[in-house]
Amino acid sequence: MASAWWPCLILALLSGLAASGFPRSPFRLLGVTDGVEVYSTIINSKVTSRFAHNVVTTRAVNRADKAKEVSFDVELPKTAFITNFTLTIDGITYPGNVKEKEAAKKQYEKAVSQGKTAGLVKASGRKLEKFTVSVNVAAGSNVTFELTYEELLKRHKGKYEMYLKIQPKQLVKHFEIEADIFEPQGISMLDAEASFITNDLLGSALTKSFSGKKGHVSFKPSLDQQRSCPTCTDSLLNGDFTITYDVNRESPGNVQIVNGYFVHFFAPQGLPVVPKSVAFVIDVSGSMAGRKLEQTKEALLRILEDMKEEDYLNFILFSGDVSTWKEHLVQATPENLQEAKTFVKSIDDRGMTNINDGLLRGISMLNKAREEHRVPERSTSIVIMLTDGDANVGESRPEKIQENVRNAIGGKFPLYNLGFGNNLNYNFLENMALENQGFARRIYEDSDADLQLQGFYEEVANPLLTGVEVDYPENAILDLTQNTYQHFYDGSEIVVAGRLVDEDMNSFKADVKGHGATNDLTFTEEVDMKEMEKALQERDYIFGDYIERLWAYLTIEQLLEKRKKAHGEEKENLTAQALDLSLKYHFVTPLTSMVVTKPEDNEDEPAIADKPGEDAEATPVSPAMTYLTSYQPPQNPYYYVDGDPHFIIQVPEKDDTLCFNIDEDPGTVLRLIQDPVTGLTVNGQIVGDKRGSPDSKTRKTYFGKLGIANAQMDIQVEVTTEKITLWNRAVPNTFSWLDTVTVMQDGLSVMINKKKNMVVSFGDGVTFVVVLHQVWKKHPVHRDFLGFYVVDSHRMSAQTHGLLGQFFQPFDFKVSDIRPGSDPTKSDATLVVKNHQLTVTRGSQKDYRKDASVGKKVVCWFVHNNGQGLIDGVHTDYVIPSLF
Repeated sequence: MASAWWPCLILALLSGLAASGFPRSPFRLLGVTDGVEVYSTIINSKVTSRFAHNVVTTRAVNRADKAKEVSFDVELPKTAFITNFTLTIDGITYPGNVKEKEAAKKQYEKAVSQGKTAGLVKASGRKLEKFTVSVNVAAGSNVTFELTYEELLKRHKGKYEMYLKIQPKQLVKHFEIEADIFEPQGISMLDAEASFITNDLLGSALTKSFSGKKGHVSFKPSLDQQRSCPTCTDSLLNGDFTITYDVNRESPGNVQIVNGYFVHFFAPQGLPVVPKSVAFVIDVSGSMAGRKLEQTKEALLRILEDMKEEDYLNFILFSGDVSTWKEHLVQATPENLQEAKTFVKSIDDRGMTNINDGLLRGISMLNKAREEHRVPERSTSIVIMLTDGDANVGESRPEKIQENVRNAIGGKFPLYNLGFGNNLNYNFLENMALENQGFARRIYEDSDADLQLQGFYEEVANPLLTGVEVDYPENAILDLTQNTYQHFYDGSEIVVAGRLVDEDMNSFKADVKGHGATNDLTFTEEVDMKEMEKALQERDYIFGDYIERLWAYLTIEQLLEKRKKAHGEEKENLTAQALDLSLKYHFVTPLTSMVVTKPEDNEDEPAIADKPGEDAEATPVSPAMTYLTSYQPPQNPYYYVDGDPHFIIQVPEKDDTLCFNIDEDPGTVLRLIQDPVTGLTVNGQIVGDKRGSPDSKTRKTYFGKLGIANAQMDIQVEVTTEKITLWNRAVPNTFSWLDTVTVMQDGLSVMINKKKNMVVSFGDGVTFVVVLHQVWKKHPVHRDFLGFYVVDSHRMSAQTHGLLGQFFQPFDFKVSDIRPGSDPTKSDATLVVKNHQLTVTRGSQKDYRKDASVGKKVVCWFVHNNGQGLIDGVHTDYVIPSLF
């Protein structure tokens, strides 16, 4: 069989698994290249008590007379955990094994070091992540891909929803979706629909039925039904296939017990809504200008339409300072709501981003209203904060803002954080919300952003209970999942799972206590174990340990959520618990990876399924690998250029540093490094400030574009302040600075750390770091620019040259006659270097490798006149016509 290149399979997890709130189960199936026929695609889903076990199987044959590449792509819900992946080629099956992430990574890197290459899996949408694998298939050979994943469907707006993104890209002889649903409470409704097919065609291809505890959905379009027209060869299957259902709720709760594990579902019906006080804390900084602010205002106007008269509200707007609609909370009377709409319409953008003061003002308002009895005694409070950026005025340290907010709320009510777009620290927003019994949600910059905002509000608009506690018999339960909730909202569901101390107990009792709109309530659920055993005998066609796996899934999910806000030993303990469960139950979580090893040419080539975090929005590239990493810059020596542009040359032998500037016109390209032995070159293009002043004494210049090339590897990397483009043998792949992604191929590693820096390493050779400096977009003078840093310079050859490269080999200099300079704050001195005697001035520059916003001060001797006397020749010798 022909040699295959093997992908590293990565899956991206939205921060806060449960926090995404959407009980969706989506995936997409793509076709393959010419000559390869996908003759069967089967999606089989079995749902038992909301816990879904899904198997996606695709079979293909290479009918060409030579080896062909076959691809298998599946889009999964970000709340799902992959549990298995197997690859079968000509009857031989290669299974997957779940390993601790670092162990899997080492196995992968060993293969890469042997010249193997890799593929990519990415976060492909708001609620999806894409699993991708490709393999070369010999002429006439068959291949079967089988992916298994599991998830707990969460109730959202009164129903459970499975959403399938269908896109085979070719006609498939045997295409089938089969879903079996078993719910001991009984199924109250079941529906299925497809956006890509007419109702007439859907009617004959789709069957759906439910009776008692069982439901079934089948979708089997024939080849003719798949065709986009009677004579077409392209597929009509391109869109959404959705299954929705709910269960009977004759009692508010339902407990199920199997093999010593239990799950308790709680969702009472018909309770009056608890009045709420809402502080809307809204970012109106300059970055919200335009469509973002207009969509926010549209959403707020719709939300005001849904406010109930017993509710209370206020708007707190923050930019560089804080302003409010009213001095205190006001009741949502028709008159006040009309005035609120007028206020919302008048909101405009201004200034900076003071998240700390905006939140504290809103929290204080809610606390004061409660203390002064301005709101009903039986009511609840909520803070909803929306921002599109990071704090940059007032208190801007995330950990301090978190501390201030935590102390102000004091556990009394939840905080919900909405992050508008990608240009923000989402982890900070999420951690702060989780610390205060809420959750974070990303609002995607799209035409429906206002509907996303409104949809979020609808989730929390109708609290039915507050202070919910779920109690079980004392000393009868082990390993209980979360059993206290600040709020229960209409249309949702509380799920608690655990393990029984005594599997042979005869009865089981659960009490749920909460504060309602008019009184305190206790709901009691008693279970007769023998009756339970009899009732669950009907589930023979469903996997039997589903409650144990549901408990493990929910426990891991909650441990990972707690881990986000923990520190030190507590974080280590939570990590260890989640890792142990992930390995025991074969789940691919953020702590584990699945390795599929297929022998090829007598060597192992692993494929790795991984699960990075919310910010890991990778972009598809081939070949590549994605996993989250943190960059820690090595210590000495350092050579870099940053700022105006300032060149910094550290000389370890002298324990001292030299620096110089290059003053050239915008558009000029300078050669920074050229190594004829390794084939590496680095060039930088200068950009000017926004004023465009021709006066070199007042203008500011920076590096706005960098070109890194390796002639031997036929690789080029172009870095601008907006994007990074990687050419591999003239094939481009483009990444945004909003990505957190690592690309590894053929001895090259490119790691992008979102909005911070990019690390480029060439095998065992040199490493370069490019730092992104972002400034306020409305700044009248400054613009975004780049800094360039060299690590492991000793790995370059002795023939290396360029404005930076010429200093990589040891050289000598002497500083003497230190004396007061023309600037009383800076000393002058005499520098003897390269047979030149120069007057230099003591100054300092910043090293931004660790922190692109603050930097670390580096003291140096400044060489005047474009480094003349220090650099070989004159600076114009290093001007070149183009970036590459």
